[in-house]
Amino acid sequence: MYDHFLRPDPELQTPHGGSRRVGSCALRGLLMSWLALVSCAVLADVYTEVNEKISSSQWAAAQTLIERQLQKQPTDPQIRLMQSQMQTAQGQTAQAIETLQGLTQEFPELPEPYNNLAVLYAGQQRFDEALTALTLAVRARPDYSLALENLGDVHIALARQAYLKAKNLPVQGPLMGTRLESKIQGSGQLLQPSRP
Repeated sequence: MYDHFLRPDPELQTPHGGSRRVGSCALRGLLMSWLALVSCAVLADVYTEVNEKISSSQWAAAQTLIERQLQKQPTDPQIRLMQSQMQTAQGQTAQAIETLQGLTQEFPELPEPYNNLAVLYAGQQRFDEALTALTLAVRARPDYSLALENLGDVHIALARQAYLKAKNLPVQGPLMGTRLESKIQGSGQLLQPSRP
């Protein structure tokens, strides 16, 4: 995501490039690398601090840190993802969905906003939208195991909805009611939160 620091400096290919110029470029490159590392460390500290505030329900402090970071970097996807997590934790689901939708539009290559958006949709029983979001998450990163697991859960939830709908229709055969009830119970057990 922050690989733009690794781009080569085009100034190294100048026609006047004596050893002093190359040394100057090397020194400048070293300085830029050091600044990049420092800024990454500062960002990591901001992200860690925001996560700590969110985890301990210190909403005002987390919001202040988020706003400060967004003033510096309005498009920072990591801080905006954290903002959506804070909004979700505070029960501001509509705002969290809006934040995540913005992220998916601006950064379609990032799978996490799609995954988190799908979780919010599924919590509202909007399984078709959750399915679409998770499909996009997996397309963005095919080895994203959490999104793949969530995708399986959404398929199970959709199957359960179909079983419940079929149960309310007239029975087609003597064993259908028993089979449906078994599938409803089994899918319900699969959708229960796992215990640590």
